[in-house]
Amino acid sequence: MELRLSLFGVKCSIDLSALARFRNTWVVLAALVLVIPLTLWLLAPAAIPDLAHGNVAGAQALVTGWEKGEMIVLVRHVERCDHSKAACLSGNDGITDRSRSVAVAVGAQYEQLGLNNADIYNSPMVRTVQTAGYMFNRAAVGEDWLISCKGRMLQEALAHKVSGRNLILVTHSECMAQIEKDLKVPASDPGYGSSLFVSAASPAAPKMLGFIEASDWHTVTTE
Repeated sequence: MELRLSLFGVKCSIDLSALARFRNTWVVLAALVLVIPLTLWLLAPAAIPDLAHGNVAGAQALVTGWEKGEMIVLVRHVERCDHSKAACLSGNDGITDRSRSVAVAVGAQYEQLGLNNADIYNSPMVRTVQTAGYMFNRAAVGEDWLISCKGRMLQEALAHKVSGRNLILVTHSECMAQIEKDLKVPASDPGYGSSLFVSAASPAAPKMLGFIEASDWHTVTTE
């Protein structure tokens, strides 16, 4: 198709088919700009669920799994003193004095879930020993695999999980990030005292259930 123009005696013609091809190229490019990000978004793994803030289904799944002794929980230590201007509890390598109450409050939530069918381990670092002591009124000498966890966090957790008993691991953000990587879920940014729940209902196929921040337990509801 050709468009013929005549202006002040000057004649010219424009090949419209070339313009159509040019227009079609831009249409394709525009479509790609929209489709590629949408495809990447659809294929991206879903964010780890927040089991608090009225997530009734998630909270109920936690309670049900807990009653059956199917859960593996990674609990991050509370506020570390060397990363804060707050007063230390005892020594710069431990937790802050103000974070004791946070540990105690989170521990009370686990008491409500029930600790009779739970095994508790902590890393050997002072901050995790102190956290476990205030949170669960107990602290072991420490498990090295709860700090040296690169590449084997899920493997070690499953090895220590006893059938019919929940497993609570007081550990560090690095180990929480490692188990997220092992389970191929998006990395999160767990706060001090947060809990990351993994369902081991099927030990051969454990899956991430969700997380609860230390300050959000009061928003957890199963009704």
